[in-house]
Amino acid sequence: MRSIWAGSIAFGLVNVPVKAYGATQDHDVDLHQVHDADGGRIRYQRRCEVCGKKINYGHIEKAFDDGDRTVVLSEEDIESLPAEKSREIDVVQFVPNNQIDPIMLERSYYLEPDSKSPKAYRLLVKTLENTELTAVVKFALRQKTRLGVLRVSGKVLVLQGILWADEVRDTSFLDSSGTAKISAQELKMSSALVDQFRGDFNPSDFADDYQLELRSLIDEKIKHGDSLDTAATFGDEEEAEKEGNSGGNVIDLMEALKRSVDQKRARAATQGDSTKKGASGTSTAKKSATKAKPTGAEKMTAKSSASKKTAAKGKSTAKKPAAKKTAVTATRKGA
Repeated sequence: MRSIWAGSIAFGLVNVPVKAYGATQDHDVDLHQVHDADGGRIRYQRRCEVCGKKINYGHIEKAFDDGDRTVVLSEEDIESLPAEKSREIDVVQFVPNNQIDPIMLERSYYLEPDSKSPKAYRLLVKTLENTELTAVVKFALRQKTRLGVLRVSGKVLVLQGILWADEVRDTSFLDSSGTAKISAQELKMSSALVDQFRGDFNPSDFADDYQLELRSLIDEKIKHGDSLDTAATFGDEEEAEKEGNSGGNVIDLMEALKRSVDQKRARAATQGDSTKKGASGTSTAKKSATKAKPTGAEKMTAKSSASKKTAAKGKSTAKKPAAKKTAVTATRKGA
């Protein structure tokens, strides 16, 4: 299997080169739309709803639409954003395993060591196992900065993306308690029913009946000649990640560990000394910092100046038509 990403895990001065592989796969039968008379594929055209013309990819950009205005973002705008091309899985914290809410978990990736000496990889695996901790990490994949966790599954490291805090809805809008009263007898009977279903979870005991029946239906139709010969091709437009260089090898693992610990202690000591300063000094520093902060008008002026410089640079270097060089703001008219 081909890896989808290559980089390194970084915590302190320790660097662990790794390759990432998708840990899951979709088993659904792939269906598409066709003309019922001849089986021809139904294709969707990229047509502009303003001018009505078909548009090729060279003239298509991404945009943000809030309902009233549309802001067009060029390729240059997207590429100016930071951190999307980072090849490091940066460990930012180690937390107890039970502090990660399952509702936050997303797709998983297996990580394998990508160096001649897998010692640093094995050390990280053993450390996570012995401490019963999960590493909270930041990483970039498919041009997006992501939050994730690093944990051990079997004998390998698993990188699992997790949702950002503002992507999980709060439950305050739900009313699940109500005014119902539960009697002791009802709770006892409910517990007895649960005991009848108790068991150890084995994923292989469960099957997707719908997909199995769908596959059986397709096979039966083929068997009885109920199919059409078409020249249509099934093109998937899945984005493949190119493998990159995976960082340097750890020359002296013990030295890197020692230096990382020393740096962490020194930083903690410095922070401790700073908290012992008098309240007057702290107050003066806060006032100074408050005065130094730019006003809202200054921020808007700075942003406007930066936007003008970017637009001017785009006019002199971009090969695309002039209509695409500047971020467009359009007002939608009601039907």
